[in-house]
Amino acid sequence: MDLYDQWETMEKDGKWRYTSPTHVVLAFAQALREMEAEGGIEARHKRYETNNRLLVQKMEELGIHTYIEEKYQGPIITTFFYPENCKFEFQEMYQYIKERGYAIYPGKITKADTFRIGTIGEIYPEDIEKVCQIIKEFLGGKKHE
Repeated sequence: MDLYDQWETMEKDGKWRYTSPTHVVLAFAQALREMEAEGGIEARHKRYETNNRLLVQKMEELGIHTYIEEKYQGPIITTFFYPENCKFEFQEMYQYIKERGYAIYPGKITKADTFRIGTIGEIYPEDIEKVCQIIKEFLGGKKHE
């Protein structure tokens, strides 16, 4: 859905450009209600920041360090280096986490050995705690050099 083109069309004649995307409009309206119930943009942003800080802390406790310095890190997604002295295949870790009810980003955007974890959406501190525990269990079963 091209929002700008849709806005222009609505401004001209008050109609949808194509068949009305009813499900999209209803989902967006629901998302806005949920955000407002949470306390608005500021409260949502604070939750994302809390999630991110907790994730970084828990990962550091596991010896997993961030790719980006803290002063540049945003609260939406964090890239982590693979843990040192631990041999594993990312796809195996991804699947292990997924089988336990969580998902992390399946791809990477660096040439370095990294992976990413998002901290937005319907995610709360207990989810961060749980996914970090799952990662700890996974890595505990891997051979360290």
